[in-house]
Amino acid sequence: MRSIRAAAVGAVTMSLALAASACGGGSATGGGSNDSPKELTYWASNQGANVEVDKKVLQPELDKFEKQTGIKVKLEVVPWSDLLNRILTATTSGQGPDVLNIGNTWSASLQATGALMPWDDKNLDKIGGSDRFVESALGSTGVRGQDPAAVPLYSMAYALYYNKKMFAEAGVTEPPATWDELVETGRKIAGNGKWGLGAEGSNLSNNIHQVFVLGKQHGADFFTADGKPDFTSDGAVAAVKQYVDLMAKDKVIAPGNAEYAQNQSLGDFAKGKTAMVLWQTASATFRTMGMKDDEWGVAPAPVPSGAPGAGKQTNSMVAGINMAVFKNSDNIDGATEFVKFMTSEAEQKILNKAYGSIPPVKAAQSDPAFNGPATGVLRETLATSAAPLPQVPDESQFETAVGTAVKELFADAAAGRPITTESVKAKLAKAQQQMPTK
Repeated sequence: MRSIRAAAVGAVTMSLALAASACGGGSATGGGSNDSPKELTYWASNQGANVEVDKKVLQPELDKFEKQTGIKVKLEVVPWSDLLNRILTATTSGQGPDVLNIGNTWSASLQATGALMPWDDKNLDKIGGSDRFVESALGSTGVRGQDPAAVPLYSMAYALYYNKKMFAEAGVTEPPATWDELVETGRKIAGNGKWGLGAEGSNLSNNIHQVFVLGKQHGADFFTADGKPDFTSDGAVAAVKQYVDLMAKDKVIAPGNAEYAQNQSLGDFAKGKTAMVLWQTASATFRTMGMKDDEWGVAPAPVPSGAPGAGKQTNSMVAGINMAVFKNSDNIDGATEFVKFMTSEAEQKILNKAYGSIPPVKAAQSDPAFNGPATGVLRETLATSAAPLPQVPDESQFETAVGTAVKELFADAAAGRPITTESVKAKLAKAQQQMPTK
């Protein structure tokens, strides 16, 4: 899921056990009966530069679906800062949409609420079967061994985007491949109001994505093999410290980035204030912001040394958006038909081209649009060097608790307070204490 998505703080305190006892989603206004489905409500995640961009992308496709089926889709694009909390509230109240987008990292947590329709073989057959989807995308649709809670809609990976002009002015001829090279490059560029790297220090999910990847590079997963939180291991502490030190010690991230949570780092990049940004599938957003394709380049995200790969050379999480159905929808047939439409080969090409993402539907990937320089890096990353976040029921609480710890550490760094191994470990210990007890 995109880095702009910030898991709502309320997710930590909201009991998923309570959610599991609730009746799920479903719109009070959507639908009619399964015999005569005429309307659906759809919560779409904010994929474009802003909500209005998403409406322009999606509404023509929804109109097309209505023309084909007679089913009207009422669209609401929900900002990432609100989406998780909105969904969790819907699981407890029973008043939600028929169909919704979820960040793929939330799949197991939302599956545990019992509110989402399971995509068993019968339901998957209605949309063409599971074989249509890329295996790595299916790996982030819920707990392994259980029927998926959602189906893949957009696939994404992290990459390093860099400003070619700023690199040339600093005498940098190649994008950095390792973290040491990134810091060196950032220091060459920083100065006179310009900075080496952008970050979204107050964006909880972005923080999680970055430190999860660094955790893999330090040999940490943040959860044990049996699903228990493990936030204070040496590798986890080192990962978080390394990320915050890009501001605190290395001075390649501007202190003001500690407050960023709404794509401001992308705006700085587009305006030539920042030379690099680590982001997932940003090409379409840069174009929306007025950048030309030849003004920026894309390279694999940094690794400790050598080339990206599995294990300690992992350089991205398996990012993406899944599509789910609330199982108490009064329009299950229509909702399933809508998911089939949105994951059809034709729609996958249209939507993923618009957002610069990769289709998780195999047949759609043959389109030349997904083999260009930018998308080629993303496809290679997904295929060889990306790892899924832990598919555990407490994943959404992890995003909020550890994401908040990183946010607080960035605030300390911006204020000039020291970032030490001890201070990082203390923040992570506090985050672990906030996790549900079994």
